[in-house]
Amino acid sequence: MSAGFFDDFSLILVLFVLLVIVACSCD
Repeated sequence: MSAGFFDDFSLILVLFVLLVIVACSCD
């Protein structure tokens, strides 16, 4: 695996976690 893939995956993972937190907060 390349470092670029990990960077992109980490960014998507962080955005997904933030989205879940916001969704739970609004609920």
